[in-house]
This record gives sequence, structure tokens and C-alpha cells, in this order.
Amino acid sequence: MSAPLRILLVDDQPLLLQGFAMILSVEDDLEVVGQVPDGARAVAAVAELRPDVVLMDVQMPVLDGIEATRRIIAVHPEVRVVILTTFDRDDYLFDALEAGASGFLLKNADPDDLVDAVRAVAHGHALLAPEVTRRVISRMTSSEAGPPEPGDRGGAEGHATPLPHLTGREREILVLVAQGLSNAEIAAQAFVTEATVKTHVSNVLAKLGVRDRVQAVIAAYDAGLVTPGV
Repeated sequence: MSAPLRILLVDDQPLLLQGFAMILSVEDDLEVVGQVPDGARAVAAVAELRPDVVLMDVQMPVLDGIEATRRIIAVHPEVRVVILTTFDRDDYLFDALEAGASGFLLKNADPDDLVDAVRAVAHGHALLAPEVTRRVISRMTSSEAGPPEPGDRGGAEGHATPLPHLTGREREILVLVAQGLSNAEIAAQAFVTEATVKTHVSNVLAKLGVRDRVQAVIAAYDAGLVTPGV
């Protein structure tokens, strides 16, 4: 049996810390190794405790969760950070992703969703709903909009630059990932096994040099393989 996933909780509200700890600690494969009230202590705790996953609040004293995430990922890129917030705001979402977070979860999520989130990010999956992925791509499009230049990246109206280092099947899988399909849904649509899908997704992430599925979709947008509204 593999060792439990090590989790660090970061929130300035003691009741929430205790609640999250109670939810997670009853799972045999999860272990809460620390609880801290601000981002500065989170950075220090990661160095000391080496958790697999950090559940990180956004608005905290001393150091906010976004900056704490940025500092943690810069030194410990193997650590997965899930941003927890009561606010479904785009600026938090994009700032968190740019800082290196692997997921974004609202604090009013069901307890089962919290447990599933920890397991998902620990195994390399990004924790974002399909509509959130599309918001990320749409945000990139609007922020980079301007007169087209020769050789400019692909997009809704530009010339799509292929990803020659991906096979045809891998490109197909990447497009389906961008549509927000799960591995099981991709397997059904591509007429392959779920294990085969997992292999293709892993190969895509490795070839693109990215951490998770969301970053893979962004890389695909950069190359013009997918566009907003996929």
C-alpha cells in the first residue's frame, strides 16, 4: 500500500482549518501534516513538511495565497497547490494559474469534491471545470487581441500552426481535452480504452513540457491547434 498523500492546509480562519482537516483525515489515503494561518508560514511549512498538496486560501494576512503559491512553486515545483476561496472571481482564477496553482475550488464545494480535488491534483490532473478552461483561453485571446502580424499565433481567424512533435492521435486527444472531456468520455469518443487515453494524455503533457491538462490546452492555443469556444 502506498503512503498517504501529505496535505498542508492554509487559511486564516481556524474553524475552516479544523473543518477541512476533519473531512480529509478520515480518508485512509490522505494525511493532514500541517495547518497554518497565512501565506508566509505556508512557504516555510512547505520547506519543512514537504507536502504533496497544499490547500491555499487567497485573502490572508502577512502574505496572500497567490504570492505564497508563486513562491512555493518557484522552489518546489513538484508541490501541487489548490486555491480555495469563497469568491468565484476571474482575477483570482487567472492570478492563481499564473502563479502555478494546479486547481481552483470554491469553499462551498461538497466535502466529496474537496477529497476528490486533493487526489486529482496529486496525480497530475488540473482541477478546473470545462467552462473555466474556456474562460482561461478566452481571457488570453482578449488580452492579446490586436492587429494580426505575419507569423502571429493561430486563433479564430489566424493561421493555425501545427504541433509537429505530436502524433495525429495525440493532437486528437488534446482537442478533446480542450473540450473538457474526461478520460472516460474521450475513450468512448475515440474508441479506445481509458488506459490508452491516460497514456496519450501523459505523452502529450511530456512532449509539451507542461504540468497539467489546463496548461496543455493553453499550449495548444498558443500553437493554434484549438481556439476559444472549442
